[in-house]
Amino acid sequence: MNEVKKPRKPLLYYYFVILIVILLFNALVVPYMGQSQVQDVDYGTFITMTEKHNVGKVQIEENQIIFTDKNEKNISRTGVVNDPQLIERLYENGAKIYGEIVQEMSPLMSILLTWILPLVIFIGLGEMLSRKFMSKAGGPNSMMFNMGKSNAKVYVKSSDGIKFSDVAGEDEAKEALSEVVDYLHDPSKYQEIGASMPKGILLVGPPGTGKTMLAKAVAGESNVPFFSMSGSEFVEMFVGMGASKVRDLFKQAKEKAPCIVFIDEIDAIGKKREGTIGGNDEREQTLNQLLTEMDGFEGNNGVIILAATNRPESLDPALTRPGRFDRRVPVELPDLKGREEILKVHAKKVAMDENVDYSKVARMASGASGAELANIVNEAALRAVRDGRETVTQADMEESIETVIAGYQKKNAILTDKEKRIVAYHEIGHALVAARQTNSAPVQKITIVPRTSGALGYTMQVEDGDHYLMSKEEIENKIATFTGGRAAEEVVFGSITTGAANDIEQATKLARAMIARYGMNDEIGMVAMETVTNQYLGGDTSLACSEATQSEIDKKVIELVKKQYEKALDILRNDRKKLDELAEFLYEKETITGEQFMEILNR
Repeated sequence: MNEVKKPRKPLLYYYFVILIVILLFNALVVPYMGQSQVQDVDYGTFITMTEKHNVGKVQIEENQIIFTDKNEKNISRTGVVNDPQLIERLYENGAKIYGEIVQEMSPLMSILLTWILPLVIFIGLGEMLSRKFMSKAGGPNSMMFNMGKSNAKVYVKSSDGIKFSDVAGEDEAKEALSEVVDYLHDPSKYQEIGASMPKGILLVGPPGTGKTMLAKAVAGESNVPFFSMSGSEFVEMFVGMGASKVRDLFKQAKEKAPCIVFIDEIDAIGKKREGTIGGNDEREQTLNQLLTEMDGFEGNNGVIILAATNRPESLDPALTRPGRFDRRVPVELPDLKGREEILKVHAKKVAMDENVDYSKVARMASGASGAELANIVNEAALRAVRDGRETVTQADMEESIETVIAGYQKKNAILTDKEKRIVAYHEIGHALVAARQTNSAPVQKITIVPRTSGALGYTMQVEDGDHYLMSKEEIENKIATFTGGRAAEEVVFGSITTGAANDIEQATKLARAMIARYGMNDEIGMVAMETVTNQYLGGDTSLACSEATQSEIDKKVIELVKKQYEKALDILRNDRKKLDELAEFLYEKETITGEQFMEILNR
């Protein structure tokens, strides 16, 4: 349940309360402190005390009579009565008549109690409230009290920091950054030949590939100060504050040169400047200041700038030109060897079984980033703990890959007998079409256990190695494999279900890429009709052609998918006996391996 916080009252509210307290203090406490306690008595008591010679001093006023006892310790008060002989009676009984009995405060005491004391209380409470608000705002170094100052974190070399040995799968990036570290350690050998280090190095790549970790590794390997700051920290509400932070950051860096400045997610301030007229764009001012600091009239000798982004196409050309960010270091998704090395690095922190095959796990995790591989190892360790084992096994690693890809098994999801049989035929349809085609990845595992991602089952195909090129035939076979599930439903049951929604989406996307981006259609030709934006963030596409051409592309896409669907139908109709046999086996076992699948298929 979300906690509902009471809204904070403004500071003026507290000062108003303090003012009310001071006024009440002056009205009630000060008069009480300024005079002694007076006791009210009746006139008869006063006369009786007079006759008994118990009255000391008497003060007769217009509407009251104030008197003391014989010892002049207690003060009493009574009303005035028409008594002409009162003065004479008082003299006869030894009473002394004075003009003033109740002592007033001295002027100094009056000033102290009326003005000085309330002022001290007011200042004290104000100081207490000021400290309270300052602590809530983050202390004297908060934005309110430190506007325009850089809050960059400074890292120094430490024995337990991240080193290059802790970063695997990015050999080219490590080589480029190792050169920077070497230059900072011994710049003389570069200066002798006339070489100089790039002023800026831009790390680009998909999320989770280790850009920030590489920067931390530079901090761990280097003996120079390392300033780290996120691009979003330069974005301020007040105009000019971002530029002031940039100036302050580079001022600190120049004072401690040679040093390294790392700006993470630089696209937050480095986006392309738009041609708007007028206005006062805070982000644009910050970018202009960054451009000036990197390559202005004043050189940045000894200051090397590292920056990371996964949106390099959005950066301003003035920022990425030579002289500013001279070198671009791609930090791409790791290949098969890189994935295996990354798994071994993360496995050092976990109690792993000796029989774990990292090469097989790396092949199964094709396309995974470094962060995803770290998550796979962690999920495997959690599964081993849940099952009461002391080491992580091969089965834990393989199951963790499925967990990251498709989610956890839904143990409470109960399919009806008919639905379970349909799912079994659907998945065997994918596997059988893939197996009967050449240039298709071998089947690794088939399951009809529902997953939390919404999948009722899936067929896992694993390539023997990394493939960087795909032929037209391979793409067509892949489209046919996507349509194999729907084809199996039609062949066996004579009807179709909604289970092929994701398959249709993947097949259509691949067919459109063949025609509009890869130029694999004879009629459309070798023309790029589709462009990719945000290649590191999902690879969104947009068509750059006329409506007539777009309509033609749509027709070709439909024809291509339909043709491959017909091919899948033919394969399954010709192999109906194996389709039934494999589907029945999967229906009973729920999960089968690629070896079991191929054994039944080759009988």
